[in-house]
Amino acid sequence: MNIPFLDNWRKRREADPSPLAAALDRDPEGVGELLAECELLRARAQAAGVRLDDTPRSLAAIDQLPPRWRDDPEELPWLGNDAGLYLGTVIVRTVPGASWHVWPGGQPVVRLASGREIHVVEAGLDWAVSGAPELFRVYAEAAEA
Repeated sequence: MNIPFLDNWRKRREADPSPLAAALDRDPEGVGELLAECELLRARAQAAGVRLDDTPRSLAAIDQLPPRWRDDPEELPWLGNDAGLYLGTVIVRTVPGASWHVWPGGQPVVRLASGREIHVVEAGLDWAVSGAPELFRVYAEAAEA
């Protein structure tokens, strides 16, 4: 069935970047600050006496937190998302040439100077669920590249 207005709508929707991608193009520093908020992770870390100072050392400290969030199926994905965004923040702030990039679907990833992309949110979710890969290891691999 040929529906011209629907074809036009689809073309327009496919060409439009995600709102996050558009915002990243306009204000990369502002979006970087937004992605760095990670409120739930920061609250859990602070409660455990861990200071998140956007350094690789803080990633190692997060890896040592007792995984109490695994007991709460509602909190687990949020904490994993925050862990991934925090991992990305540390990489972007400490690895030369690393930057945030947003896929057309809105998924934030970190692009290294080599062009390799790290799916930080996916890594954070895996870490929250199983403890692996450790966030510091993901960082170490990114820093070597």
